[in-house]
Parts: sequence; C-alpha cells; structure tokens
Amino acid sequence: MTKNIDLNKYKDFVEGVTSQASNDLATLVESLKRLESSGVNASLLLTASIGMCGEAGEVSELVKKLMFHGKELTPELHVHLQKELGDVIWYWTNACRALGVDPNTVIADNVTKLEARYPGGTFDAWYSDNRKHGDI
Repeated sequence: MTKNIDLNKYKDFVEGVTSQASNDLATLVESLKRLESSGVNASLLLTASIGMCGEAGEVSELVKKLMFHGKELTPELHVHLQKELGDVIWYWTNACRALGVDPNTVIADNVTKLEARYPGGTFDAWYSDNRKHGDI
C-alpha cells in the first residue's frame, strides 16, 4: 500500500534535515571563508565540482542514447564524447588546482589504491564489495 505524503509537510521536513550552510547564504559564506583559510581556493573548488557533475551528465546523456535509444556510435558522436571527456578533465584539473595538489600525484595515488584493492591487477567484484578498512 502506498502511503500518501503531504508535500508541504515533506518540504518542512526537508528544510529541517538540510544543513545551515545550504539554507543560509551567510553560513555558506563562512564555510567558504573557512576553506579559504585552510589553503583551498573555495570558489575554484565549487566551480570544478559543479562543472564535473555537469560535464559527466553530458557524457552520461550520450551514453544513455547509445545504450537505450539505439543511437549509433558515429565518428561524430565519438568526437562529441571525446570533447565532453576533455571538459570533465578540465574541471578535474581545476579541482586539483583549488586543492593545491599535483594531478600526477592524484593519478599515482589512485593506481596505488587500486593495486592494493585488486591483488594481481584484475577486477574482482568480491574485493569491490569487501574493502579493507580505510579503502575509500
């Protein structure tokens, strides 16, 4: 049986379980200033985060059309996907800049993490689902 939901009550509930920084500009600005004081370029990090999501959404939309709408992978669509991936990496690089991290280190650390997760360098769903403590 489906429970009837009063959307106005739900709206009030959602407001109550939403962070103060999401509900209030002054609190958000304080959060941004706190990040800035720790050496993070908060504006650039926010731009990068939102931009990566948007560009990943564009890639996903194209993949959805390939997988579920019967669209053909034409040379033009291949180039389109490649350009969208370039946009993802552009925003990713800005995230590295915002955090003051070397992109090469990020990739090297990722390889190290995955080598530790998948012994022998081969994917195994068991290791994916049963990660060691601290494996994020």
